[in-house]
Amino acid sequence: MTQSRTRPLGMGHWSHPLLGQKVIDHAHGDRVGVFRAFAPDVDRGALRPVISIPETPPVVWLAPENGGLEWTTSPDAIEEAR
Repeated sequence: MTQSRTRPLGMGHWSHPLLGQKVIDHAHGDRVGVFRAFAPDVDRGALRPVISIPETPPVVWLAPENGGLEWTTSPDAIEEAR
């Protein structure tokens, strides 16, 4: 994570220059999605609310352009869709 390009936003979320933009996720077959958040991943098996910020590196949260199930990927795996 390049500190000059990001800054903390609170609750474990970080800013990123591609936030809100369409990106290509090369880790998942060049899938295109909208960059929704740059934040730690959470334990999907947990049935309790998250009450603390996970101590894991942030991942990129992407959503399909027309809505649907979000997915996560490495920040190193994305590039801006042109």
